[in-house]
Amino acid sequence: MKKQTGPQPEPPETHALNSGLRDAIATFHGKWKLEILWLLRNDTVRFNSLRRALPGITQHTLTKQLRELERDGMVSRMVYPEMPPRVEYRITGKARALGPVFRAIFAWAEKADASR
Repeated sequence: MKKQTGPQPEPPETHALNSGLRDAIATFHGKWKLEILWLLRNDTVRFNSLRRALPGITQHTLTKQLRELERDGMVSRMVYPEMPPRVEYRITGKARALGPVFRAIFAWAEKADASR
């Protein structure tokens, strides 16, 4: 009888870790999400200002990415009842806690660029 060789089931603690990691990565999956969070890191920003700061992004894509970030608790959205409507975005405390991660990513990127 042949011994089966294939992926072995993950131990429960590994499965939980991988699941958490997948969830975290899914939060930032999207071409523009990290850039959006970076732009919001210091200030509340209006929708059109975000759009101008991200050359190449479409209105549809920006709206979709902001909605996903809002759903995941990373961005808060404020709509002012004016004509025309004014919509502003800011990062939440949950997203602000990622500051050290952003700094680590930028430090890594600088080293990678220097070694090219």
